[in-house]
Amino acid sequence: MNTWSKWFVAALSAVLALSIFLPTASADKLSDLEKEKQQVEQEKNNLNSEIQSKNNAIVENQTKLEKIMNKIQELNGEIEETQGKIDGVQAQIDQTKVEIDELKESIEELERKIAEREELLKERARAIQLSGGSVDYIDVLLGANSFVDFIDRASAVNTLIEADREIMREQAEDKKLLAEQKAEVEEKLAKQESQKAELVDLKDSLDAQKKKQDDLQDDLKAEQKRLAKEKSKLEEDHAKAMNISSSLEKKIGKEQKRLAEIARKAEEERKAKEAAARKAAAKKAAQSSAPAATVTQAAAPKSSAGFIRPAAGRHTSGFGGRDIGAGAETHLGYDIANSPGTPIHAAASGYVSHAGSMGGYGNVIIITHVINGQSYATTYAHLNSINVSVGQAVSQGQNIGGMGNTGRSTGPHLHFEIHIGNWNGARSNAVDPASYIGG
Repeated sequence: MNTWSKWFVAALSAVLALSIFLPTASADKLSDLEKEKQQVEQEKNNLNSEIQSKNNAIVENQTKLEKIMNKIQELNGEIEETQGKIDGVQAQIDQTKVEIDELKESIEELERKIAEREELLKERARAIQLSGGSVDYIDVLLGANSFVDFIDRASAVNTLIEADREIMREQAEDKKLLAEQKAEVEEKLAKQESQKAELVDLKDSLDAQKKKQDDLQDDLKAEQKRLAKEKSKLEEDHAKAMNISSSLEKKIGKEQKRLAEIARKAEEERKAKEAAARKAAAKKAAQSSAPAATVTQAAAPKSSAGFIRPAAGRHTSGFGGRDIGAGAETHLGYDIANSPGTPIHAAASGYVSHAGSMGGYGNVIIITHVINGQSYATTYAHLNSINVSVGQAVSQGQNIGGMGNTGRSTGPHLHFEIHIGNWNGARSNAVDPASYIGG
């Protein structure tokens, strides 16, 4: 290699080295912000976990509440059915009492007849007593004056005897009927009262069960209110954390701008020194009358925009709308699938503005670039390893991490984004990476 060529390469290397290590003074500040943001992200994740736990408790409590309400509804049905039976038996009791009232007249009539007969029998007994203690129907017959008088006396005696017999028979029958009627209605009423008592006991038991279920329902409703209040407080805390996170995101954005400005100045200085080196080399070559040698440097294929493909593997998902099975979403990146640990390379030279965990991104690296005066940010998500730190200068093609499956991911792959300008949480300036890395 000619002396002037060696001098040119040495000068170019010095310029590149200088441009790489220039912004390290700002790394500590950005690193502190990143740590603060990671702490807030952790707090948000913890709050999300607690909110989800409260949600689960509310759902579980609601399930218990629904079971209790169903049990109460079932008990209400049983109570209504039992009350219907009680009402039915009470109606029978009322009807039996009506029947008893109707029988009272018959019973009173029987009792009157029995009393009259008893009085008649008493009168006959007193008459017998006054006549000497007995009535001799033979003397009546023998006292007849004629045969016709005898027949009349015999007929009268038979009538009296039969009347006494009839009185005694009716008396016995009426007393038996009275006893039967009283026993029948009393037994019927006793059975109905017993049945009513059983039903009343059943209703009291159901009412007691319902009271317990009502108390439990009140307790569960109170618990539901308590859980909802606690969840609301956690959501307020989460909202505050989100606001803090937004504030930190602005701070990080400010640091990104500062890094981008440093990168821009470094690029301008690098270009100026490269131009000066080329001019000096051309002058040297002209003085020595030797043709200028072409300096070659091995590099990964790059697009006209200055980016290279960040990983080897199969392109699985592009930029724009896509169906993820649970509905459509807007995919703001370019996915490359390969085995876990596949090397991830910086798509262009720049400075690491984030290296760590970030929600659905999982482990993610964000690099700030300035290419031809335009600032960019590239994002490398779902990594299983990170080989760089915040504020570090990286060169194009440098190994910055390994492909993984962290965060919201369905398999080992790299989710790669390109943003015109600085990266922001809304990713409002994301562009299709395929247009920059050649598909």
